[in-house]
Amino acid sequence: MKKVLLVGESWVSSSTHYKGFDQFGSVTFHTGNKRFMDGMKNGDYHVTHMPAHEAAADFPTTLEDLAQYDVIMLSDIGANTLLLHPDVWLRGERVANRVNLLADWTRQGGGLIMIGGYFSFQGIDGKARWHNTAVETALPVTCLTSDDRMEIPEGCTPVINAADHPILSGIPADWPYLLGVNEVVLKDAPDVDLVLSLPKMQRSLPLLATGTHGKGRTVAWTSDMSEHWLPPAFLAWDGYDKLFSNMIAWAAGDI
Repeated sequence: MKKVLLVGESWVSSSTHYKGFDQFGSVTFHTGNKRFMDGMKNGDYHVTHMPAHEAAADFPTTLEDLAQYDVIMLSDIGANTLLLHPDVWLRGERVANRVNLLADWTRQGGGLIMIGGYFSFQGIDGKARWHNTAVETALPVTCLTSDDRMEIPEGCTPVINAADHPILSGIPADWPYLLGVNEVVLKDAPDVDLVLSLPKMQRSLPLLATGTHGKGRTVAWTSDMSEHWLPPAFLAWDGYDKLFSNMIAWAAGDI
């Protein structure tokens, strides 16, 4: 069974509660991958989740360690987490550039997928910082240089641009609406395919694009894998599991 590493899709929130004169604080841990992981349980791939706070120290620092995975998914995690290993950030030591390493791994045949979110592509206030990185070079899209979120509170339904693309095989025709994406620019290259886009009202922005990087395959899905950009109707949609499993299968070279 091929192995998939999902990196990110977690966060910690700190709150202050006020009750009259008194106040107290609380910290909570959240994940946004439950629906995705539930859908992968009975699939053809073994998926491991590496939460964002663990990725800073535990994301592989060598090509040999990356080679244990067939597909790596980056979801809602900024470039800084991979660039600032604790040995660099806390101790001022040298560590391999894991952003460059990830692109090298892809070039050698790995499957790389970026899923949208507030810390994907360029992200909220431009803080995801994937622009001008080796990972951006590998992806089929180019990131903006500033805040790239497009919030669509009224909802919009995906437009099919490449109905015969393998990722769309077996997907129901009744696509549910989305509530947002990261705005990106599709690369003008012969290996790049625009599979899904947004409607003209949203400037036909890319939603799902595929490409290659050396011997590897790359996928960009510019919306989320959970709330809020995917509403309950999308999470309950019959095509959810098939869509994401097909993305993985295509990136792995299986379809």
